[in-house]
Amino acid sequence: MYGTLYGIGVGPGDPDLLTIKAVKALARTDVVFAASSTKNDYSVSLSIAAPHLRDDVQIIRLGFPMSRDGSVLRAAWDENARTVAGHLAAGRQCAFLTLGDPLIYSTFGYLLRTLRTVCPQAPVEIVPGITSYQASAARTATILCESGENLLLLSGVGDGLEQALNYADNAVILKTYKNFAAIRKAVTAAGKENQSTFVSRLGMDGEIVAESLQDAPEKPHYFSLMLVTGDKKRKNTDS
Repeated sequence: MYGTLYGIGVGPGDPDLLTIKAVKALARTDVVFAASSTKNDYSVSLSIAAPHLRDDVQIIRLGFPMSRDGSVLRAAWDENARTVAGHLAAGRQCAFLTLGDPLIYSTFGYLLRTLRTVCPQAPVEIVPGITSYQASAARTATILCESGENLLLLSGVGDGLEQALNYADNAVILKTYKNFAAIRKAVTAAGKENQSTFVSRLGMDGEIVAESLQDAPEKPHYFSLMLVTGDKKRKNTDS
């Protein structure tokens, strides 16, 4: 009898933002898998979930290389999937922790695809998590969309950002840490520099919330994003 793999979104940083379902799943978990860079064994998602883990849970760190080499990445995904599959085949209840939500720009997506090939019979249950942009909107009382408006989720890594911003009523830009100068230029060119909020390390040490892009750091931290919210930007929460 195979154990179940729970793909658990632990939210953006505050341990109190784990869902009740996530906490209940962790209470049933024998083995917790935490993704980390192959350059170190630190896992932010593990530190967030730590207050909710059983004292006797086994913690295994899975290394994911920060590489663009497809063969290197596939080898790592395959090795990690086989590690997880081994514990599931032994009947252990397992959890893979991921920041935010497991299906939005998450390492869990790579693991899930590979596990379905390596061990298709293993049951998987995905527990959604609060995303960084939802938490950032709550922190800044920013209305992301309403009525007939659209909300576009964008990656800051890639081309076509200005065109996308011209199309969107409102937008969230994730992965702003690499090309922030180009991102700021695209937002300005789209005429939305005064309708944007920059948020970094929300709920963690070193949190930054900048209502003006001029106040945002030139080289943002990895955990950074932007909310671009049309003409309204925000509404007074007292109204």
